[in-house]
Amino acid sequence: MRIHHLNCGCMCPVGGALMDGFSRGITSHLVCHCLLIETNQGLVLVDTGFGLRDIEAPFNRLSPFFVTFNNIQFDRKYSAINQIEELGFSPQDVRHIVLTHLDFDHAGGLEDFPNATVHVMQSEYDAVQHREGFISHRRYRPKQWDEVKSWKFYTPNGEPWFEFEAVRELEGLPPEILFIPLIGHTQGHAGIAINTFEGWLLHAGDAYFYRDEMQPNPKCTPGLKAYQWMMEVDRKARLLNQDRLRKLASNHQNEVRLFCSHDAIELKMLSEEKLAYKDVNEMKR
Repeated sequence: MRIHHLNCGCMCPVGGALMDGFSRGITSHLVCHCLLIETNQGLVLVDTGFGLRDIEAPFNRLSPFFVTFNNIQFDRKYSAINQIEELGFSPQDVRHIVLTHLDFDHAGGLEDFPNATVHVMQSEYDAVQHREGFISHRRYRPKQWDEVKSWKFYTPNGEPWFEFEAVRELEGLPPEILFIPLIGHTQGHAGIAINTFEGWLLHAGDAYFYRDEMQPNPKCTPGLKAYQWMMEVDRKARLLNQDRLRKLASNHQNEVRLFCSHDAIELKMLSEEKLAYKDVNEMKR
């Protein structure tokens, strides 16, 4: 399998370094880190970021609260479909989309790929059917997925993965791709683990937001700490899963590489590593 790291959304909320840890101005820079995986079963997307319809009519599709609060930058160049076409593929080549969860900044591109089967945890889909409260009504946007024709829902089963519950054998997908339930941010939030030639990758979604949260002595910027508090549905579970991920990163650092959805530094590092790996392989030929 070949994996491409994509940024499928740009959000620039006020806060600068107090939000992302590096920006010098008053706004910060958050990404929507998605994956495009080339498999024998076709292309697989992990999350979609914002889609073309979000870009064309944001206030029709998204909550004005989050459009403004996150200062979302709507530009076609960030869309998954645009980047897939630039890589030389057709949108019809995307056969499967695996979602960490159904938040507006993860599921916006679903309808850009009408031939794809969408895979998500059953508990996440159940949660969007019973939206309650200010945040829930604004984070989940049914217009982003009301035309999806093919869904596959999952509950934890199978052998554990590094002591985490796991969903193995996702329908139609290679056995190297697993769901890892990581509830807390949402009721059905999950990480996506991919077994590669270089070891395991774990897309942790929104289980954490800032790279230093995975250090033995964790740190998080005030802005992202507050955002996580605002968005969580189960604080105890979220903090427990963060601690478990931290231990995974420390105890299995040579076996598993973790990253989250919105850290621009993580995306930059992984993208550069993949480019370097590609260059080395081409030199060997």
